[in-house]
Amino acid sequence: MKKKSLSFFRYLLSFTGKVVPMISSLLLVSGTTDPLIPEKNTDRKATPNIIIILCDDLGYGDLGMYGASLYNTPNLDKLAGQGMRFTEFYAAQAVCSASRAGLLTGCYPNRIGITGALDHNSKNGLSKEEKTIAEIVKEKGYATAIFGKWHLGHYKEFLPLQHGFDEYLGLPYSNDMWPVKYDGTPYTDTTTYRSKYPPLPLIRNNDKTETIRNLDDQSKLTTLYTENAVDFIHRNKTKPFFLYLPHSMPHVPLAVSSKFKGKSKQGLYGDVVMEIDWSVGEIMKTLKKEGIENNTLLIFTSDNGPWLNFGNHAGSTGGLREGKGTSFEGGQKEPCIMRWPGVIPAGTICNKLASTIDLLPTAAAIVNGKLPEHKIDGVSILSLMKDEKDANPRDVFFYYYRRNNLEAVRKGQWKLVLPHEGRSFENQQPGNNGYPGIAPENIKFDMALYDLRRDPGERYDVQKTYPEVVKELMELAEQARDDMGDEIQKRKGKNMRSSGLVKPQ
Repeated sequence: MKKKSLSFFRYLLSFTGKVVPMISSLLLVSGTTDPLIPEKNTDRKATPNIIIILCDDLGYGDLGMYGASLYNTPNLDKLAGQGMRFTEFYAAQAVCSASRAGLLTGCYPNRIGITGALDHNSKNGLSKEEKTIAEIVKEKGYATAIFGKWHLGHYKEFLPLQHGFDEYLGLPYSNDMWPVKYDGTPYTDTTTYRSKYPPLPLIRNNDKTETIRNLDDQSKLTTLYTENAVDFIHRNKTKPFFLYLPHSMPHVPLAVSSKFKGKSKQGLYGDVVMEIDWSVGEIMKTLKKEGIENNTLLIFTSDNGPWLNFGNHAGSTGGLREGKGTSFEGGQKEPCIMRWPGVIPAGTICNKLASTIDLLPTAAAIVNGKLPEHKIDGVSILSLMKDEKDANPRDVFFYYYRRNNLEAVRKGQWKLVLPHEGRSFENQQPGNNGYPGIAPENIKFDMALYDLRRDPGERYDVQKTYPEVVKELMELAEQARDDMGDEIQKRKGKNMRSSGLVKPQ
């Protein structure tokens, strides 16, 4: 309908004193100049749905728009075209449990006592004193659910329902924490540490529902999580919801459903990523079918970089240095795509620094939620998402690893790697077909300064050329050590909190 015709139509109807308010309401709700085409469920602009899809061990170069080859990711490519692709987005830390703790709480994981990758022997988990994204939005009336890998404590007091989630289905820890060999057969040698793992449990809410015994069982996980996520969206389409979908894949051991087995030219790893792309497509289709895609913030990212010593069962860093388990760029720099029609401009690229620890304060800003009273490390990146000119909410990032080792600090384009010992995949022959290669753990790294704008692969040290930059970053490192400590220097931080400990039985 043309604007002139619409204005005349309004003029005629204004004599009734009743129709104009109705037309105006339709205009406000639909966000269009045509009152005859209202959109569904757009009367909740202050409470948009929020979906976070998190992969496990997906590399920076593993998606089509980030340079992947020999397989396609059409749904994620489409998502990027409809939203924003981040090029400087970082996981909280380069290992599973720590990374997830940072995402859900907005804190560097070492601040809250979550380190490494918790397993069936771990007596700790996410403390009840920490406030998660789920708890913040739940206070605003949101329905909340997680379908996938939790990895923040397997005892009941640590599971998702005790941290703000209404529903949970998934694994309590990584899919390789089971008594099964790399070829998929059970261990017969009971002297190896992996043979002592219990069978891998699938948990619904607070209780185990079945056991994942073999690779065939694992091949169902991506579809299982996706089907539950789709069902949750259908059931909650008329009210705001927060959906957290942390896939178990492409963490080894890799397994894929018959829908995608043998479909890529890159082997099993490509098949697995294609199925994850399918999963994203199912979420996108469901949002569109229910008429709520325009009122949903959809975020896709990964928990850390690829586990490179698994060779053809590992992903690509896209040329970045090292991978999972390191504080070099390949370990923590992740693909990230966000879509929120009407808020995030379509087809945009964000080259500003951001991290998973920023998702909690961003969600709080979006729903006008209450932030935790204790200190957090994240900042709202809503201004970046809106593509506001000169927005730069985060200029500094600290790279911690192991229990509490400060290994690097970044400000702007500069990254100062601090002296530390760590893992290295470089110049090592990787494994093949599910078996790992060697990845030495005690390699000594000297201090080095990298200009990530010119040298994202961290290949040449420029500290002698820019001593003033080194001095500035060293001062930031000292501030971090005072705040959070540094085990490399035997320093204790002033603002540290403990993880939760299991209650004595």
